[in-house]
Amino acid sequence: MSDAIKHECGIALLQLKKPLSFYKEKYGSALYGINKMYLLMEKQHNRGQDGAGFASIKYNMLPGQRYISRVRSAENQPIQKIFKIINSRIQKQLESNPNLLANPEQLKQEVPYVGELMLGHVRYGTFGKNNIESVHPFLRQNNWMHRNLIVAGNFNLTNVNELFNNLIELGQHPKEKADTVTVMEKIGHFLDDAVAKIYKNLREEGYSKMEASPLIAERLKISKILRKSAKNFDGGYAMAGLFGHGDSFVLRDPVGIRPVYYYTDDEIVVVASERPAIQTAFNIPFSSIKELDPGSALITKKGGEASVKQIIEPKEKRACSFERIYFSRGNDAEIYQERKDLGDALFPLVHKSIGGDLENTVFSFIPNTAETSFYGLIGAVQNHVRFKFKETLTKEKKPDLESLTKLLNLKPRIEKIAIKDVKLRTFIAEDSGRDDLVAHVYDITYGIIAPTDNLVIVDDSIVRGTTLQKSILRMLDRLGPKKIVVVSSAPQIRYPDCYGIDMAKLEEFIAFRAALALHDEVGNKDKIVNAIYTKCLESSKNKEFAPPNYVKELYAPFTAEQISRKMAQMLKNESIKAEVEIIFQTVEGLHKACPKNLGDWYFTGNYPTPGGCRVVNQAFINFVEKNNQRAY
Repeated sequence: MSDAIKHECGIALLQLKKPLSFYKEKYGSALYGINKMYLLMEKQHNRGQDGAGFASIKYNMLPGQRYISRVRSAENQPIQKIFKIINSRIQKQLESNPNLLANPEQLKQEVPYVGELMLGHVRYGTFGKNNIESVHPFLRQNNWMHRNLIVAGNFNLTNVNELFNNLIELGQHPKEKADTVTVMEKIGHFLDDAVAKIYKNLREEGYSKMEASPLIAERLKISKILRKSAKNFDGGYAMAGLFGHGDSFVLRDPVGIRPVYYYTDDEIVVVASERPAIQTAFNIPFSSIKELDPGSALITKKGGEASVKQIIEPKEKRACSFERIYFSRGNDAEIYQERKDLGDALFPLVHKSIGGDLENTVFSFIPNTAETSFYGLIGAVQNHVRFKFKETLTKEKKPDLESLTKLLNLKPRIEKIAIKDVKLRTFIAEDSGRDDLVAHVYDITYGIIAPTDNLVIVDDSIVRGTTLQKSILRMLDRLGPKKIVVVSSAPQIRYPDCYGIDMAKLEEFIAFRAALALHDEVGNKDKIVNAIYTKCLESSKNKEFAPPNYVKELYAPFTAEQISRKMAQMLKNESIKAEVEIIFQTVEGLHKACPKNLGDWYFTGNYPTPGGCRVVNQAFINFVEKNNQRAY
């Protein structure tokens, strides 16, 4: 992606159903669980590099023995850091007692982090400070084992203020408004309430306080706690939680915006944000891994029982399509094919742009995440050439030998045009020198482009256009092509995302700025902006009203092609000699390529929850009022 955007976040949960001695005997290590958690987290490091955390719970520990451990890091390479800490603690204990590894139960008793239930998290800091206090998992502590709660998630909620006020109405005094803390305290409230009711019943049945404690854990209905807690959640979420007594849950939002995959057998229960992480870590076939249904929770009991319960009434599934385009690793079998199909769908638009001149066109891609879509586009080029060859043979009784030879020799010209060198932006502080240095983020391959050539570059998406304008177009123009065609495998990004992606401000989107420029050209800018602003302002006063997305009106008078042309004009400065065209995937092409992930609100403005429309309207208010804040 030429303009870096971020995603929040990745989760990994692992429950060992057998004693640690089983894994020692079968797999050769009592540290089997920790080793697998390291793999699960590393195989999802693409989802978050601003922080990482790990928590574990040990079963059947005696009073006075530590049974919960947690480690977090917000340093560079945080996954490596937390497992270095875990390893150093293990090594320290082994130095004093080298026989610990041979005795799994004693190892668990003496070494932190070694347990049967584990939760990991990788974080992208899309909001708030990137400090240790912002890193998951979060911990809610209590002297009653079953009231301890550990929470981590991949989510953004649009109604944190409402949920925060609900907590205050319940008599709580939350320490901050962060959605993770708010969620944890909401679940914690209903956990406390459930424990109190069960305890009262047990006392009436004649049990002592000491006898009641393990029975409370047995009688807790996690699904009931989650139903009460999640009743008013608005957003996209995949949240995971561990209870101190050994139960756990993973809950997915009712629209299925955020991804969750799981696998269970008689040895383990494992959950991750991405299916290939589970496949790789445990060598499990694609077909054995299930996707958690929207509105459902995977709940595990300490004894090893795992079940899926419907928590919230599911709605039409609108899973995030950006997962398929960009965020998730491309080694998932379905995602790999979908990305190729996205590239394939672009060919008719590209063919039209270059006037059918494949002979004088060079194809490449920037960045590496666009490579699979590039393969799909090249496959479509090859299919086109084969079709033309077959058509010529079929239609003509005596095909022209020269024409056939030319078609036979025609193949797409594929070149590695750009190689990313270093992230210069991470240390450039002086504005005056920034643009020139940023223009050299990529090294380019000279000597392969002729002045008569079209240069087609596949990108996975174009958000702000900043890197295109300040770096990529200038760099490509130095190669001297006749025309530069930048092809986005995603449609135009027009609206903020409030469910996990760091795209919150309308004015940052090149599509939004292009639409404003088009209105300005026809003398309608102030009128349309004021009209939309008035509607957004009125709707913001009624918190009960689920408003429409009024910002759609800004784009309505123009076609996607008109907006694309305006973008190209805005991004091309006077120093660029080549003709520049920008081509975007169509929404229809996106849906055809990714039929199971129809979440497209950043492209279409069709938000799947009421909170989404409130956010986009508030974003427009912020734009008009020059309020440089997120809308949620």
